[in-house]
Amino acid sequence: MCGIIAVLRRRSDRTAPTGSELLALLDGGAVALAGADPVTLASVVDDVAARVEEADRLLRGTPGLQALLADRALPTMLGGLAGDIGAALATCEAGLDDQPGEAAGLEAVNAAVIRLKDALWAVQRDRLGTAVEVAELAGTNPSRAAIEGFASVQAALSALDRLEVRGRDSAGLMLLVRDHGLDLSEPATAALAAGRTGDPLFTAGSVRITPEGHLSFVYKAAAEIGELGDNTRVLRTAIRADGLLHRALVADDSVVTVLGHTRWASIGIISQPNAHPMNSDEVAQVDGPYVTAVLNGDVDNFADLKVADELRISPEITGDTKVIPTLVSRRLAAGDDGVEAFRQSVCRFDGSVAIVANASGAPDRLQLALRGSGQALYVGLDDDLYVVASEPYGVVEDATRY
Repeated sequence: MCGIIAVLRRRSDRTAPTGSELLALLDGGAVALAGADPVTLASVVDDVAARVEEADRLLRGTPGLQALLADRALPTMLGGLAGDIGAALATCEAGLDDQPGEAAGLEAVNAAVIRLKDALWAVQRDRLGTAVEVAELAGTNPSRAAIEGFASVQAALSALDRLEVRGRDSAGLMLLVRDHGLDLSEPATAALAAGRTGDPLFTAGSVRITPEGHLSFVYKAAAEIGELGDNTRVLRTAIRADGLLHRALVADDSVVTVLGHTRWASIGIISQPNAHPMNSDEVAQVDGPYVTAVLNGDVDNFADLKVADELRISPEITGDTKVIPTLVSRRLAAGDDGVEAFRQSVCRFDGSVAIVANASGAPDRLQLALRGSGQALYVGLDDDLYVVASEPYGVVEDATRY
């Protein structure tokens, strides 16, 4: 049992909402609920729910984050108003317990109450909670690109927190940053990258410079014994402290693709080299097409494929996932286009698998595969976002449909 998460984001063309616009939607909601009588309660709750839903819509995506991060007092004010609405709703529900009324009216009220509770949860837990986490990841005065990039990182980390119930002996995130505009030979930048580009096992903190000049960062945690949340805390700490990553996201044009995984080891020991994502590096061969991948399930014939294709894989990497990016990279090097390289590689795998891969030559594309039984991938959509996860609860926080 494992969990997959991947996030692609494009720049939104939606204008960031104003604080006054957001506050006006929630202001007066608690008073309206307190003044509702049994006859009008359902319609009043529905009206307040519609206003909270509109606030949730405006707060979604990077435009909403821009508004919340531009005015650090705004989240507190919105949270206070949402809390007041929640308290007023609880009072209304208590009154219904004392005087339930007729059945048809109760059904309408209950439907409206559920609608409002869902909207309040989205605003309080998802939108405002995300803003807090993105602010901690991005630091002070983040660029627009940094807000977008760390929003994707937060979406992945939040999903991993939920997906950990599928396995948590290790976890990892790969961040592919393109259009960063960095001069990697500049002394300060070179110092931040020093010692990070040569790790053949792609363990925590490793960085790869792809043939296209993109930067591939990886963050990993692995432990035989631990508690829920331990792995993502390690990843968050490393991401917050990564000066090179933060420098790469200063440029307004920089874009981040995120690929992540939480693992329950079935093939290969519990270790950072075996933690996903894995990349396409081979021993003494790091300049070919660059591919990263994550896997749920097992590639049952991975050992045969290693021998048949003479894959030069470090002996410390004993998991089956490594053959995926390596085989795709080799097919790309042989001249296949991205789709065909991935398709031909996956067709050779025996076993039940769910795979997500990304090639640096097509950084804004994710390649997905399902083979065998017992696996799933869900694609969540929002206006400016794709989220791919192996469980529906990996996409619901950010996606409006899937």
